Amino acid sequence: MPDTSPLPPFAAVIVAAGKGLRVGGDTPKQFRTWRGKPVLRHSVEALCETGCSTIVLVAPPGLHAEALAAAGAPEGTIVVDGGATRQDSVRAGLEALAGDSPEFVLIHDAARPDLPRAVIERLLGVLGKHSGAIPSLPVVDSLAVAGEGEIMAGKADREALRRVQTPQAFRYDAILAAHRAWQGATDAGDDAQVLAASAGSVALVEGDERLKKITFAEDFADAMSTPQFRVGQGYDVHRLQSGEELWLCGIKLDHDRGLAGHSDADVALHAITDAVLGAIGDGDIGTHFPPSDPRWAGARSGQFLEHAVKLAGEAGFVLGNIDLTIICEAPKIGPHRPAMRAEVARLTGLHERAVSIKATTTERLGFTGREEGIAAQAIVSLTGAN
Repeated sequence: MPDTSPLPPFAAVIVAAGKGLRVGGDTPKQFRTWRGKPVLRHSVEALCETGCSTIVLVAPPGLHAEALAAAGAPEGTIVVDGGATRQDSVRAGLEALAGDSPEFVLIHDAARPDLPRAVIERLLGVLGKHSGAIPSLPVVDSLAVAGEGEIMAGKADREALRRVQTPQAFRYDAILAAHRAWQGATDAGDDAQVLAASAGSVALVEGDERLKKITFAEDFADAMSTPQFRVGQGYDVHRLQSGEELWLCGIKLDHDRGLAGHSDADVALHAITDAVLGAIGDGDIGTHFPPSDPRWAGARSGQFLEHAVKLAGEAGFVLGNIDLTIICEAPKIGPHRPAMRAEVARLTGLHERAVSIKATTTERLGFTGREEGIAAQAIVSLTGAN
């Protein structure tokens, strides 16, 4: 489970001033639809969700209204004209923040719409020791140096090379001063190079393959070809124990015993959470909320399910329906079913008609039949949001 505690205050500059002609068509790629939203909006929403204080959009001249519309126009957004080069555009965005002078700033390419919170956390986490930080990934393919006539002239050491991504994070005063002092004859390539030229310290943190840049028409086609339908299943069991509360589907039930576990042991919500995570291939509830972590001691399981639904959305999916079966001899589930359906619908954003909650017994057989514990199994469907 990623840390949901507040991050240090930061501002962001999103570079969205390019023409994006390589994807084809007349509409700049940052304004085109990808997974159900304009490309630009994905980054804006991800930054807002992590607590970004101010966002500066660097847009093509004359397209400020289009940029705000594509971004969803969050309150306080600043829009400025882009320059002749990416470096000019970044400097324009940084200068727009000079009045507020934030401590930290992220500089991000709009063409990288899938922006994980974990990357932002890693970047901001090292700025106490460094004036800049960039996400990077190892080079896994063999490399060759191309000579004249496209003849291999040598090899490069891939162990010493990294693929660099955005967002790149900086202490604001340091990166602004570096851009103002830049004396290079050509464009720097990225902002880390600008900072390094001013003797700034740039840390490498782990990147993410999800930060892939949209460059060609095939990248939009790849997004559209994402499987449009997924199914996940989840199963969980908890022991009944005296002195514990009994929570099922986020509802507290009166019973002589409750379910034992590290969290509130809501076996029903745990099964649904695992089903959602399984549908998107993102581990299980123990991966995200390890029982060894004291933060989740006694925690309400509703937050686990909400997190899984959020991850599904980030992967380009929305829930279609939930089919849950609770297996126990007691208590009787029927009287509580309406409240349970309403709570699960609230947690997932579904209509109650898309939430099925059933109960069955095992005819006094097995551990559930002996009333030693309660089991639950869930099946969920997800549909692509493209």
